[in-house]
Parts: sequence; C-alpha cells; structure tokens
Amino acid sequence: MISKKLQSSLPVCDAIARLLHPHAEVVLHDLASERVVHIANALSPRRVGDPSLLEDMGDLAAAGDVIGPYEKTNPDGRRLRSISSIVRDGEGEAIGLLCINLDVEIFARMAGLLTAFLAVPAQGGRPEGLFAGDWREAVNETVGRFLADRNVALSGLDAAGEDALLARLDRDGIFGFRKAAPYVAEVFGWSRAKLYNRLSRVRMTQKGE
Repeated sequence: MISKKLQSSLPVCDAIARLLHPHAEVVLHDLASERVVHIANALSPRRVGDPSLLEDMGDLAAAGDVIGPYEKTNPDGRRLRSISSIVRDGEGEAIGLLCINLDVEIFARMAGLLTAFLAVPAQGGRPEGLFAGDWREAVNETVGRFLADRNVALSGLDAAGEDALLARLDRDGIFGFRKAAPYVAEVFGWSRAKLYNRLSRVRMTQKGE
C-alpha cells in the first residue's frame, strides 16, 4: 500500500507516462519499504509490490536528488535510457524514488534510417554540370553556409548580420545574374526596393572601408 506522502507523486508519474507513451515507463519506489508502489505504462515484468533492489543504484545519499541519465537493458533486450529523482517530504526527508525508463530502440532505428537516407553514396557525387549555371543554387548554398557558420536561422539575423550576408552574396557575384536580385529579396522576405536600398548601403560601406 502506498503511503499518503507518496500519493501526491502519482499524478506526476501518470502524466510523464502519458506524455511519453508508449515509449516510457515510470516507476515509483517507496524508500521505507524498499518496494515498488506504482508503475505507469510498464515496459518490464516488474509489478507493484516487487522489491526495489535499490542497492543496484549505489549510494542514493551521495548521488544527489537527480540521478542520471544512465543506460539500462530491459529483460527483452531493449536498450533503455533512464533517469531517477528522489522524492522528499515536507521536512526534506527522502521518502521515494521516481524512475523514468525510456525505450530508445525506436529512436536508434530512426537515427539509423535517417543516417542512411541522408548519406550521399561515394559514386553519387553532385553532377556539377546540372548546377554550373544555377544561380539559385549558388544563392542557397551561400546563404546556407553563412547561417551554418553562425549557427543561426535567417530569421534570427539582426541588421548587421543581414548586411554581412548581402556583402557575401555580392562578393560571390550573385547580383551579376539577371533576376537574382528578386530571388534574393524573396529569400529575405523583402520587397525589391528594400533589397536595393540595403545593397546600396552595404556597397557604400565597403567602399568607405
């Protein structure tokens, strides 16, 4: 039977399990009885009333209130990523342990699928002949590299960053292509007039330097 002090943790356990369903189980241990008192979305054969076997987790007192993340293996061989939190009463006494066990096998499979999907085969190099005159691709690559170097999204650039990107595009000769300016304006979400005004200002600044 669960103690009254631990009953307030039950909605927390159930909420976490519902959010991460069906990939996580949440287990609540009573430190006084060293028994499992609640399991939400069970992934393992454990049942309420089973021994907690907390000695497997080492010295809880020295571990801090949050333990992990750490890796475990489910009885069926699935890999789990787990984290535990000590539950304290109003006086600060440790009375329980709330453990979240996340089944990461599906995420590992998804990661493998994405890696395989995004990988470019050695024999599948980009056919440069198709892109030699594609100034749109040149714009996209220049913008992409610029943003990646700064670890920022286009929408996250301030005015100085936008001017720096315009200067990079100008140095790369992008605006020498007919109709490139309207495309760049579209990329920035600007009107053509705004693009030309900003580009003129950037060029004047560069001349002044």
